Amino acid sequence: MRAAALVCIVTLSASGTESILAQNYPVMPVRIVVPQAPGAQAEIFARMLGQKMSESLGQPVVNDPRPGAGGTVGAEIAARAAPDGYTLLFGTNSTHGANPALYAKLPYDPVRDFSPIALTVGMPYVLSVHPSLPAANLKQLIALAKSKPGQLYYASAGNGSTHHLSGELLGSMARINIVHVPYKGGPPATASTAGGETSMLFNTVGSVQPSVKSGRLRAIAVTTTRRSGALPDVPTMAEAGLPGFEMQSWFGLLAPAATPRPIISRLNAETIKAMNTPELKSAAAAAGAEVISGSPEQFAEHIKSEIARIGGIVKTAGIKLE
Repeated sequence: MRAAALVCIVTLSASGTESILAQNYPVMPVRIVVPQAPGAQAEIFARMLGQKMSESLGQPVVNDPRPGAGGTVGAEIAARAAPDGYTLLFGTNSTHGANPALYAKLPYDPVRDFSPIALTVGMPYVLSVHPSLPAANLKQLIALAKSKPGQLYYASAGNGSTHHLSGELLGSMARINIVHVPYKGGPPATASTAGGETSMLFNTVGSVQPSVKSGRLRAIAVTTTRRSGALPDVPTMAEAGLPGFEMQSWFGLLAPAATPRPIISRLNAETIKAMNTPELKSAAAAAGAEVISGSPEQFAEHIKSEIARIGGIVKTAGIKLE
């Protein structure tokens, strides 16, 4: 009885402490570690989110860009931070989707080392080709690739990037042999296809939209199950003839594991509130993205499903990074 009473007292004490922590939180600036370089889409969205959250939290919410190794540098920094709500991670479909399959020795565990807070945005990739390519749609592109095995080159933002994995998925699902050409980031990859150095690429709507509108790229299909509001005339991969093809870039806010639940709940509410302001919804729409809201539990399930799904693509393609 005494032992049970002691456990009850300790539990209540811990619960009370967490409640007080949440009531007072935050009492100093909050840092969002962004595993991409300044100016990258994740960094831009994280900065806008931080600015909005600062207004309601009453403390600065500042970006800390830490690019490198496909996002593993930034993710490890956040995973090792104190679980007090003052260091967060703006996770991506690389840090919490592809990386567990790509790296044999990942310096963090995407599930055990983090407490998910909320998804923020999702955006499709667009399969685009150089206008000189004699393919006006996906079926024609696949037929062309089959007639010229190993002669069509697709650009990506780098080995293991989801741009790369999208190309591998296309190759395996359509049973075509297309050659991967990695670049150091999305902009040079887009420039290579727009300039005719490569035949095609997958990149986000916001990244390729200017080149599509100017006629330097031809948009073939988007990689999500629904069309993009930014390119409403471009069909989905399923509509274009490849059902089951899906790839999406997404960003979400996470905290180190063991961050008190009341703080996670507060940050979830603040994130959803900020992302649904007219300013952020408009910015997301302009980038071809869609605001996503949900609970920490829904985000946790999303991460697990992405690790399994993207891991399958990596395994099929036989990709490994050091």
